[in-house]
Amino acid sequence: MNTTPAPRIAIIGAGPGGLTCARILQRHGITATVHDRDAGPAARDQGGTLDLHADNGQIALREAGLLDEFFRLARPEGQEMRQLDPAGTMLFHHVPDQDERFKPEIDRGLLRDLLLDSLQPGTVRWGHTLRAVTGPAEGPRQLHFTDGTTVEADLVIGADGAWSTVRRAVSPATPRYTGVSFLEAWFHDVETRHPDIAELVGQGGAAAADGERGLFAQRNGGDHIRVYIIQRVPADWITAGGLTPEATDDIRALLLERYRDWSPRLRRLIADNDGPYVDRPIFALPVPHVWEHNPTVTLLGDAAHLMPPLGVGVNLALLDACELALALARHDTVDEAIHAYEQTMLPRSTETARLLDGAAEGLLSTELPDFAAAALG
Repeated sequence: MNTTPAPRIAIIGAGPGGLTCARILQRHGITATVHDRDAGPAARDQGGTLDLHADNGQIALREAGLLDEFFRLARPEGQEMRQLDPAGTMLFHHVPDQDERFKPEIDRGLLRDLLLDSLQPGTVRWGHTLRAVTGPAEGPRQLHFTDGTTVEADLVIGADGAWSTVRRAVSPATPRYTGVSFLEAWFHDVETRHPDIAELVGQGGAAAADGERGLFAQRNGGDHIRVYIIQRVPADWITAGGLTPEATDDIRALLLERYRDWSPRLRRLIADNDGPYVDRPIFALPVPHVWEHNPTVTLLGDAAHLMPPLGVGVNLALLDACELALALARHDTVDEAIHAYEQTMLPRSTETARLLDGAAEGLLSTELPDFAAAALG
């Protein structure tokens, strides 16, 4: 009889990657606790829509036993894609087949709720903001939270995103600004209040670019459309211009001037939004991002390989989570499991990151359909 105590596993971050890892571990009888800085599951907006691919994200959901439920919630019509030029002329239009399920869309909040509801009660500990990871490399590790509590763990899994605190325990790397910034705009009740924009965007996404500027509009669930205004600008372009992020009217006037040569129809994606803009400068980790093996700490998702937002981030996070959980279920020790996981994850993430290195610039390309095909396979 195996009398070795079960490892104490702490997952930092209740995003899709961290929750998927916990779910698959639980399906294999392994206990894990997820710590998240949010006060609760409804503490903030979870972001826009995600496309989960058949060759990575959907594999993870199958291992989690949630694939059928995912398809029930997903929007296969969201795979529609339109490419326009700045004059508003359609250059490219993909309409998905009725049974096409390679990368259906799902709102991030719905995916998170699906994963949360699948976990055993008490798995997620809310309001736990990690301050530091201490302790010897061979373990055990101490997790210090900003509320003054300390938790001891035999394995710490960093699923805590771009600005990961766990990453500091294994790597000095920090994300760098790519030179491209997204400004997010929302449109609500679009079929009633913005029917022209609803028709322009269709059921999926619509993009346009001129080499210096771009627009990407994406249909979300609940009759919403989210637009990303893409520019090659300094990261502090708003404050450097003497504005604040809350100065919606002034930012709108500046954008309309910058996009003055674009068609009036496309300019409505900039000017008719409901509520303020949200500034999202795009950061990425150095390529390659690798670290010396550590027997008590590892990373997944953006904490391990932050890349430009081209539809691969959440899919790689889910695949990372799946492979790490299965490695822990199949190997005798945590150290062996981490070795096996990282031997696959690190080369894959390096290869993908190299393919997408500089890809944020490609979002401004007038050849976006060709670029997207090359980048996303």
